[in-house]
Amino acid sequence: MPSSTSPDQGDDLEACVLRFSDLDLKDTSLINPSSSIKAELDVSTKKKYSFAKKKAFALFVKTKELPAPPSEYKEKWWKCCQQLFTDQTSIHRHVATQHADEIYRETASVLKQLTVTSSTSKTLKSADKRNPFKEDLTHNHEVSAWLPDISCFSPDELLSGHSNGEGEVLLYYCYCDLEDPDWICAWQTALCQHLHLTGKVRIATEGINGTVGGSKLATRLYVEVMLSCPLFKDYLCKDDFKTSKGGACCFPELRVGVFAEIVPMGISPSRISYKKPGEFHKEVEKFLSQANQEESDTILLDCRNFYESKIGRFQGCLAPDIRKFSYFPSYVDENLELFKEKRVLMYCTGGIRCERGSAYLKAKGVCKEVFQLKGGIHKYLEEFPDGFYKGKLFVFDERYALSFNSDIVSECSYCGAPWDQYKLCSTPQCRQLVLTCPACQGQGFTACCVTCQDKGSRQAASPAQSSFKEECECTARRLRAPRELLQQGRLPASPGPRTVSIDAEYSCNCVSRRSRVGLAVPAARSHSWVHLQPQ
Repeated sequence: MPSSTSPDQGDDLEACVLRFSDLDLKDTSLINPSSSIKAELDVSTKKKYSFAKKKAFALFVKTKELPAPPSEYKEKWWKCCQQLFTDQTSIHRHVATQHADEIYRETASVLKQLTVTSSTSKTLKSADKRNPFKEDLTHNHEVSAWLPDISCFSPDELLSGHSNGEGEVLLYYCYCDLEDPDWICAWQTALCQHLHLTGKVRIATEGINGTVGGSKLATRLYVEVMLSCPLFKDYLCKDDFKTSKGGACCFPELRVGVFAEIVPMGISPSRISYKKPGEFHKEVEKFLSQANQEESDTILLDCRNFYESKIGRFQGCLAPDIRKFSYFPSYVDENLELFKEKRVLMYCTGGIRCERGSAYLKAKGVCKEVFQLKGGIHKYLEEFPDGFYKGKLFVFDERYALSFNSDIVSECSYCGAPWDQYKLCSTPQCRQLVLTCPACQGQGFTACCVTCQDKGSRQAASPAQSSFKEECECTARRLRAPRELLQQGRLPASPGPRTVSIDAEYSCNCVSRRSRVGLAVPAARSHSWVHLQPQ
């Protein structure tokens, strides 16, 4: 059971947190990291580690809370991994068995934060200075003191459009120093629950990154609270919040947590050169007007994942075939020659990944210039819905995509017909997205690959308990950092429909399905096509 007991104070605490000051939050090589770390600690330090783990566990469970129905005698339930838990013992057992790695990372984060807090406390004492807002938090540590007054609104007003998609979804991020991310996590959880918002909020000592959905009244109140908060008011402005049609129905639950970074990459952001949507539009126009774009000194770089750029992208862009943004540094390292003496125009959904990506690319010292689209594709499409971005804008919620124009740039994975509406793979264990048109769905082609299709058939015949995993075999076979093929020093041709490597990526899965019916299969990165005859 999580405990609120405080650890010992004084020099022992400082010694403990300093021991963890260089802990690698991304180290997954340990089979049982908790045991490995604790084995080296003395009794006093073990107490501090135990406290941090209990705190991390309690905070994680707190983010899964839901108000119980009025008919229930209990005040709250919990929802996690699409499962509902009605008692504390069951949610604790679930978290302990299914989320051990996340608890470990958050435990390390808590210990690191103790280091920051200890150092900050000493600095403030020596300088004899106080932060008024920090002082207020000390006196009003209850998060309820920092929630907006909604007594003048009826429940119907706050829930208007809550479940029918007539509400709003907010997307924002902010880089700023947060001395107590755990308190911010508790506050954000309470704030979102107070306003009946769902979504994801990621908090770290470096800032906050959020996507939340609810009624238009609720999102307006949320923005007002964020802009008036002393921690963020000097960094955020109204334009930093990107909005789109949606609501709380776009997310299965509310997830708020403390992490090492607000976007996982392992690179600190530095000063960025921005291009506003109008400026970026002119740069793209100039780039596309060139007779030979492949020999241009400009690269229009999409730093999103392959399944995002697959359904929508800027004309003439280079879209790396990566499946996670954390692989972007490896992609850059593998293709440094590609960026040598080039002007790079980067873009992503809302801008936050470009902050990291451009910082990494600049640090390599090979580019002439690096710019990013301020506000991301989201802001660009608000201003230029019929501009140079073609297709849909992928979003990480249950809508999957936003449509700003009628262009379809992707195709059905099975028959090749124009299609850009993602669905989840029909096999319960798989979380991959698949493009399959209505005609192919009618024939039963609803999985991401042959392996998943076969698994689904076996499970239908013999139902068993599902065990979720992150990715399917066909996706795991994709190269982590594909190398672009340069021909005579020129850039690779801008992609039409995204091609895949038969040997290294889909192997015998999706390709073999196509080969059975004699369909055209994209070849490797040379962007030519190979026709496979039925066997």
